[in-house]
Amino acid sequence: MRFSQIYLLASLLALGPHVFAAAARKDATRSAELSDQTAFKGAIVLDVATGQTLFEDRANYIGPPASVTKLMTFLVVHDRLARGDLSLQTPINVTAEAAKTGGSQVYLAEKEIFPLEDMLYALMIASANDVATALAIHLAGSKTAFIATMNSRAQQLGMTDTTFRSPHGLPPSSRANADSDQTSPRDLAKLSLHLLRTTNVLTYTSVKLRTFRPGPKKIDMVNHNHLLGKVAGVDGLKTGFTRGAGFCLAATAIRHGRRVLVITMGSPDSKTRDIKIAELIERGFAALPATITPLPSAAEPPIKPAPRPTPAPADDTAIIKFSIPKK
Repeated sequence: MRFSQIYLLASLLALGPHVFAAAARKDATRSAELSDQTAFKGAIVLDVATGQTLFEDRANYIGPPASVTKLMTFLVVHDRLARGDLSLQTPINVTAEAAKTGGSQVYLAEKEIFPLEDMLYALMIASANDVATALAIHLAGSKTAFIATMNSRAQQLGMTDTTFRSPHGLPPSSRANADSDQTSPRDLAKLSLHLLRTTNVLTYTSVKLRTFRPGPKKIDMVNHNHLLGKVAGVDGLKTGFTRGAGFCLAATAIRHGRRVLVITMGSPDSKTRDIKIAELIERGFAALPATITPLPSAAEPPIKPAPRPTPAPADDTAIIKFSIPKK
């Protein structure tokens, strides 16, 4: 994102939520200006009710998603819960391999045991890589076997540009992007739509604060998604960052019973990513059709190509609460 664009958005945000909301809605009609070559490497915005693409820019870009990978980890666990193989009270044993996982973590120790429910909150709130490894080993016996299930599930969802190589999104020892998890904004949208329509993922991703491991070694987890509570209606889904991936985010927001989904990959920094996501959420709501389609619960139509934008009537009730962190 160019400095002038960041300055403009910052000025709009400082003027107040209604001013920013109105400006974002107006800007949604100028389709020629939607592309931003520096704010992200790829993006897509969807109407969750219909699967209609409201905006896309390099949505087929393929690169590492970093911790957004954990959305598939969550789905594989949820599938087992839905089959009755597990319950939220199932004890998850921590192996030495899991305890040694680096990056974002809740500092699991070998032989610790936690209920599956606690582990899922840590996976989605703290983006805990050690938890992702512990879940993979517990459910499949090894990370390799779990990753095979992740890739099989991706194929079932039609994620043709996706190859998972980890349960957490950390870069490989080679540090080569080509050896990392690979996906695209369009594929992440397919995964996110499925999660929103068939699972309770929002139960975990909407939580801003939660304690893990109560007691002397407790950890107060803070959700990595800083749009929660700052942009109206945002209740998920997952952030991600590695040096090779840049800053990524699968975000969703609901207002007046209507939900949009925004995916961006490869932003240069978290401020740019968050400001752009907030802008795209506004554009998404502004571009929704006037006729309301009920949110689906299970049936999942394919993602449709983007039409020429037809903005919905202005909704002055949308409230945006968003501020740029001080330097």
